[in-house]
Amino acid sequence: MDSSDLTPSRTTLPELAALFARLGTTAFGGPAAHIALMHDEVVRRRRWLTEEHFLDLLSATNLIPGPNSTELAIHIGWQRRGWAGLLVAGVAFIVPAMAITGGFAWAYVRFGAVPAVGWLLYGVKPVILGVVVQAIAGLTPKAARTTGLRVLAGLAALFVALGVHELVVLLAAGASALALARIPQKPTDGAASLILPLAPAAAVGVAGAVTLPALFWVFLKTGAVLFGSGYVLLAFLRADLVERLGWLTEAQLLDAVAVGQITPGPVFTTATFVGYLLAGVSGALVATLGIFLPAFVFVAVSGPLVPRLRASPGAAAFLDGVNAASLALMAVVTVQLGRAALTDIPTVCLGVVGAFLLLWFRLNSTWLILGGAAAGWALHALG
Repeated sequence: MDSSDLTPSRTTLPELAALFARLGTTAFGGPAAHIALMHDEVVRRRRWLTEEHFLDLLSATNLIPGPNSTELAIHIGWQRRGWAGLLVAGVAFIVPAMAITGGFAWAYVRFGAVPAVGWLLYGVKPVILGVVVQAIAGLTPKAARTTGLRVLAGLAALFVALGVHELVVLLAAGASALALARIPQKPTDGAASLILPLAPAAAVGVAGAVTLPALFWVFLKTGAVLFGSGYVLLAFLRADLVERLGWLTEAQLLDAVAVGQITPGPVFTTATFVGYLLAGVSGALVATLGIFLPAFVFVAVSGPLVPRLRASPGAAAFLDGVNAASLALMAVVTVQLGRAALTDIPTVCLGVVGAFLLLWFRLNSTWLILGGAAAGWALHALG
């Protein structure tokens, strides 16, 4: 797709709000699935962005701390409607997931357990897998368009699978692509111009009783420095909330992270659950604001830099390498998702049927998710 294929009309704020609210309500499966669903909606269906521009925004989110899929939603809002779009897209994506997680937190406090909804993910994950694979296939021609970039993508996938930190792989891929392009790296060209102004200073939280300011600070600090998956979030929260402050037990924290994983939208809504447990509705709102606020700030700072990076030959080569590595990260996560989703004959059948409907009839991904959820419920009811 080139720029002439893009939708020329101006995106309205209600359009942005409706799209990302729907995704925040139905986007199960974690960041890779969220990114795939956004690709389907804003590149394939609405043609708001080109494949290349979408990849650049995805790479920018990988180079800054915070929840990648939420930051991608915020980036898309920024690209379509500036400051207003940035706020509308981000808030619309977060609020539905926050409300659903808050409902789980209420049930947990009231009944002492998380409601059993394993049947939901049992049916949804297999059909989501097809959406993710389709997104990877669509992005590959741009991200791995040369032999050098294909080699970089393969090496990136290998190193991530071996346990090398994602940020190290991304930066190494960018530096390698820059070296392959034989373009001298100027001080203002490379990733440092994007990363260094955004690197937050690590700070020590305040120990003591649960107060709203202390709760806000713990989650603000976490959102400002965290790279990686929900498992990295678990490590950060455990260090603060269990070991240092003693606000939660190990079991409560594991339940909180589990709810973040099984609900739609951003995994970081784990903060909503923890905040409710510690300080009720006010705590849920304060913790959610704290963990997501850095994402809005980072995107506001980095968003205007993305076109400038693409316009600079040296930075463009670096960004090409990061794009290839970002695609490799998605591929590795997809393999992991496949192992978790395709566990028996019914889930394999759901995955095959979902892929057929997606590729042959170009069925909207929301209908696939609802159909997968219905199938999971039916199979659960049948035992």
